[in-house]
Amino acid sequence: MKVLFIGSRLYDDVAYHVDELGIESIITESNEEAPNLDLPSKYYIVPRGMDKPMEIAIEENVDAIVPLLGIDPPLRDVAIMKEKIEKEHNIPVISSNLNAVEIASDKIKTKEFFKSIGLNVPQAKVLTKDDFSNEEEFVEKLGFDFPVVLKQGEGQGGKDICISDNFEDVIDYFEKFDQALIENFIEGAEVSIEVLGWDGQYLPLVPVYKGDTNLEGIHPISRLRYGPCDFEGISNDEFRKIAKKIAMNLKSEGTIDMDLIYSREENKVYAIEINTRPSGTRYLSYATTGLSPLNIVVDIATGNFDAEKLENEIKHYYSLEIPIGDYDGPEPNGPIKEYVNGNFIVHGPKGYQRITIRGNSREETFEIADELTGNDYRNSI
Repeated sequence: MKVLFIGSRLYDDVAYHVDELGIESIITESNEEAPNLDLPSKYYIVPRGMDKPMEIAIEENVDAIVPLLGIDPPLRDVAIMKEKIEKEHNIPVISSNLNAVEIASDKIKTKEFFKSIGLNVPQAKVLTKDDFSNEEEFVEKLGFDFPVVLKQGEGQGGKDICISDNFEDVIDYFEKFDQALIENFIEGAEVSIEVLGWDGQYLPLVPVYKGDTNLEGIHPISRLRYGPCDFEGISNDEFRKIAKKIAMNLKSEGTIDMDLIYSREENKVYAIEINTRPSGTRYLSYATTGLSPLNIVVDIATGNFDAEKLENEIKHYYSLEIPIGDYDGPEPNGPIKEYVNGNFIVHGPKGYQRITIRGNSREETFEIADELTGNDYRNSI
């Protein structure tokens, strides 16, 4: 079995599993100083784009291609390559199709997609800087009042997003952009959930709590996050049903995740965003369920994916993820990035590291966190 992986930065997530399965691994990477190039069987430094990875996949006669890309810009090119190489060379690419990528990468299209399948979305309006001249006219055109969220159609990781409760911020925003998607600010809990899919089968994993929405615009990666969610008004099965509905209608493949907001006051879930790439909460998903999303993507590449079987294998741990900057505690019980006889994983680049911890109960998880970091996190969430 020979698999081509596009991108090396996330390869250490799967390296142990790839070796365990006896897969001959090839990486294509555009940055010759990228990490993890010592881990595969072979690697190629290539120009940006998908032309060379596709050429190498054909020359090497690989059995499958697994894109390991954590950013949005290359995803459309990957989807175009997927369409071509699957049709002409019968090489499966374990990622989403072009239609799914185009919906997910455009926030306006995403909102229309959610509405078309009957999901709740925040009130929103697209306005240009010429649509209003003062605050009263701005609010009238919107049809709702402050606070508001201003976004561009494309972008990830909070890029070009402004959460505002005053008109001065709006004026500043429109000095940078001619147009904006403006949403009603929803107060509630931010939830992320991953779904794995292939050949019409879909497996939603665990809903992960990423903190409450806030006017300061603090990015979820800077907060404590945990799984599973534990809200009184809604079950985790309901989040999983919503996530599966999104993936099925999107016809996504490989791994995707979606961002939701749960309004406690309304007891209502709002659909916000889709990401057709490996999730930033994948360690929490892994810790909580015992299933590694990216390892399952590798399994899909080998022709091994049974959503019903995996559903029955889901474990029910508790997990906590803490931003720590630089970790200097005890080493995890190896191999790194694998929960093998261990209860935590350290991940991320130096200066921005996070530690993801799992336990059999919420209390045990916090005890492990306190022991590893020397801090008391029980009252932090």
